[in-house]
Amino acid sequence: MEEKIALLKSQVKEKIAEIKSTSDAENIRVEYLGKKGEVIEILKNLKNVEASKRKEVGEKANKLRGEIEELIEKKKEELKEKEYEDKIKNAEKIDLTQPIDDEVGSLHPITIVQRELEEIFSSMGFTVEDGNEVETEYNNFEAVNVPKYHPARDMQDTFWLENGELLKTQTSAAQNKIMLKYGAPLKAIFPGRCFRNEALDASHENTFFQMEGMMIDKNVSISNLIYFMKTLLSEIFKKEVEVRLRPGFFPFVEPGFELDIKCPYCDGAGCKVCKNGSWIELCPCGMIHPNVLRMGGIDPEKYSGFAFGLGLSRLAMMKYNINDLRALNSCDVRVLKQMNIK
Repeated sequence: MEEKIALLKSQVKEKIAEIKSTSDAENIRVEYLGKKGEVIEILKNLKNVEASKRKEVGEKANKLRGEIEELIEKKKEELKEKEYEDKIKNAEKIDLTQPIDDEVGSLHPITIVQRELEEIFSSMGFTVEDGNEVETEYNNFEAVNVPKYHPARDMQDTFWLENGELLKTQTSAAQNKIMLKYGAPLKAIFPGRCFRNEALDASHENTFFQMEGMMIDKNVSISNLIYFMKTLLSEIFKKEVEVRLRPGFFPFVEPGFELDIKCPYCDGAGCKVCKNGSWIELCPCGMIHPNVLRMGGIDPEKYSGFAFGLGLSRLAMMKYNINDLRALNSCDVRVLKQMNIK
């Protein structure tokens, strides 16, 4: 029996050395270690070996089984490595320096609108600031004069976190920090992503983009607000636009307004974009409330200022004639192709 074990060991090594594929390796494993394999047969027949030699033969047979398994696994690894090297060697050669004719991507509509606005405001002396997406209750509400009993603080409108912070519901949340950082005079815009617990439809999303702006200095008036907004919108739509202010209530401004623009698509004649109303509601704005200035460390007796909140998502919809807000967050490249954005 010991001679047979030694002979099997020699045979296995020779066969494993000649293996050309993983299937060959599996065949050898079955031949020697399968249910009816030669090594297994030796172990099954140990009862027929003399009692004095049975332990020694059993140990040698088990050792041989372990060696065969190890040799086969090692050979399989070698075959996999060689297969990988051959695949690389025979792979199609690509010259990365050659120009390609394939279609290239484009920026997202909201990104394009945001960059246009940043460039326009920068040319008018505004700085571009960043705001946090996770904010404190104080910055998001109290610092912009939203009282504790205001419905915007309810769970159904705001995404609250377990630590008491929240996902900012408006870019106004950055106002206080920016005022404390720079003081007055101040001209700044701060674009960002906002979150509200909204029911989704063609004109509402739970994730949307805004751009807050404010100008604070001595003798700033509503006339300055109208001038800046009219200049901005004329640049965006590449044509002269008319604007109007309607009274509106917002806790952080006093007086507060809704800023409308005459429909740039029909020039006020009436169309589906303006719902035949000639005017399109664009953004809330107004003169910064004295309480907000005080909380930002600015004396309202000495300085005044205006603030506005532009909906970047809405502007992108108007600029590219998109009739469903959800398309902007769809991650579907067909949306960009339909808009023919370059």
